[in-house]
Amino acid sequence: MSAMQTRSTFPGGPGRLAVLQRHLVAVPVSGQVSTAIYPTDFQYTLNNNNVLTLEQRQFYEENGFLVIKNLVSQEDLESFRNAFERICKKEVSAPGLVIMRDVAIAKSEYVPDQKAITKVQDFQEVPELFRYCSLPQIIKYVECFTGPNIMAMHTMLINKPPDAGKKTSRHPMHQDLHYFPFRPAEHVVCAWTAMERIDRSNGCLVVLPGTHKGTLKQHDYPEWEGGVNKMYHGIRDYDPNNPRVHLVMEKGDTVFFHPLLIHGSGMNRTAGFRKAISCHYASADCHYIDVKGTTQEIIEKEVAEIAFKRYGLETAIDLKDAWMARGRIVKGVRTSL
Repeated sequence: MSAMQTRSTFPGGPGRLAVLQRHLVAVPVSGQVSTAIYPTDFQYTLNNNNVLTLEQRQFYEENGFLVIKNLVSQEDLESFRNAFERICKKEVSAPGLVIMRDVAIAKSEYVPDQKAITKVQDFQEVPELFRYCSLPQIIKYVECFTGPNIMAMHTMLINKPPDAGKKTSRHPMHQDLHYFPFRPAEHVVCAWTAMERIDRSNGCLVVLPGTHKGTLKQHDYPEWEGGVNKMYHGIRDYDPNNPRVHLVMEKGDTVFFHPLLIHGSGMNRTAGFRKAISCHYASADCHYIDVKGTTQEIIEKEVAEIAFKRYGLETAIDLKDAWMARGRIVKGVRTSL
């Protein structure tokens, strides 16, 4: 398989594609990405540390994502895997740590180990896992999007389970900004690292290139027959004919993407668990917004309900309060965020 695969012809023909393949550090994909030449007046990337090549900046500006091969070492990934297993065995606990189960698994018989856990998130108080968020090789790329004052805002280790026949292992197409009450979106980025080979058979990420240039859309729970996992909101009105790119990634590959990029993931059709670790970063110079009266009010209400159920908080909390508690500075100084 070549460095990039498409269902249609790239602008400029095979010669243009060959040039991009030599310059972009990317992964095998299926679908269509834009290779249009972007003006040098960049909107989504910063030229503050000369880490990104001109071609990489152009690719991110036009498509809203960029994959860097073999960025995280096998040793680090094994360390994160061990920490996850210790959490599953209840050998590790931490304030704020959220452990999630697939809706299909939660209703069935299971052994209390990692096979029962589909995701751990908000692991900012688990040093073994939070170390991912401050890896120098990750941070140097993050700085290209956020600038030098960097906050780690949201952390996840995803353990996508084999689908139980209900298609609940899918993640609906969504925009991450739906969950975030901080702006501007241009200074927010996700780093998502494959902990093993990830392809369409075990539910790789699928992205709609260029959708980061749009606006935040209305999200809600999809009407799926097998049920939907908690907080798995999706967009209902995006164009299904929009070209899709399936990100085939090897162990250690990392994709950086914009919070408005529409993305999701398919079912895991294998017998194994598909693992990935991620962190959403934001510039510490970002600011919080009030989501009341916006499309994000639905998520604020759900967060308040969870806080009441989990912590007994009778006073409703703002979405801003929840994210202020999660955020941790990983480089520079904590300013307005």
